[in-house]
Amino acid sequence: MQDYIKRLLIAGIMALCISLLFLGGKHSQAEMLDLTELTSDWVWPADGVITDLYGTRHGHHKGIDIAGEFKTPIHSVDKGIVTKSYFSGSYGHVVFIKHDNNLETVYAHLNKRNVKEGQVVMQGDVIGLMGNTGDSSGVHLHFEIHKDNWTYEKENAIDPVLALGEAAVGQPILAMEKKGSEVTLETVAKLRLMDNIDISNKGESIHPDDENKNVETSVAVEQRSLEKHTVQKGETLWSIAGKYDTTVETIKKENNISSNHISVGDILTIKSSSKKSYVVSSGDTLISIARKTNTTVEKLKALNNLTSDTIQPQQILITE
Repeated sequence: MQDYIKRLLIAGIMALCISLLFLGGKHSQAEMLDLTELTSDWVWPADGVITDLYGTRHGHHKGIDIAGEFKTPIHSVDKGIVTKSYFSGSYGHVVFIKHDNNLETVYAHLNKRNVKEGQVVMQGDVIGLMGNTGDSSGVHLHFEIHKDNWTYEKENAIDPVLALGEAAVGQPILAMEKKGSEVTLETVAKLRLMDNIDISNKGESIHPDDENKNVETSVAVEQRSLEKHTVQKGETLWSIAGKYDTTVETIKKENNISSNHISVGDILTIKSSSKKSYVVSSGDTLISIARKTNTTVEKLKALNNLTSDTIQPQQILITE
């Protein structure tokens, strides 16, 4: 009789444990679905390349890193109120924004802050410029999301990909793009047609990182800038395209031109080649990068304000 009762108690305890596990799993799944709905209209905060993900560095990295050109505009992912805007030894220039959905976002290592505590910001507002301040080894944005509020222990941290969409190291990102429309290496062809960014996988030094198990890729990034060109006597679409290192079709598309005819005095919007960048991979040195990008170590150091030859994997360097 006692054995029978004991078996019943053990069975009951096991059933209770299984039920709790099941309910816990359902709760986590419900929270994840809720977060997806709460952030369905969020946008990516900056142009650049993903260089680190949530949970790396033995679980201590509580955000994602987006590396880009120095002073790249940083945008608020959604409307909200600035809860903090200050300089710290770790985050550098940093901005905290509390959103209507009770999530708080963090934008760290900025070169400059454009907003003050208590200020109301709208989605897409430029809250600062990308930099390399605080505990940082290269120009990038460190972005975090926290449920309710940020704390020193970061126990409320949430993986940003749940709010912004899937991301991978080496993936290019366009600011103001919404979830589901993020830029991936598979959409290179589309990006080239848009002439916004040109990503080329050099296929060099690709290997798994021992600690984070991520794939580091040498990536060259070419960004383009908008310019206004006034048509001069004797110029054609072909001569203008050659001058700005672009194509006739691109000029026609940008200016809604259906024919090849242009007139003296016409003002054309041109997307011309701008600065080129290089994402550092493990094993790279300034000497090897200079050879790959057909430049010199001295020029690389001058363009990137480097005072030594030390560089870090996933750091972005301006090459010209």
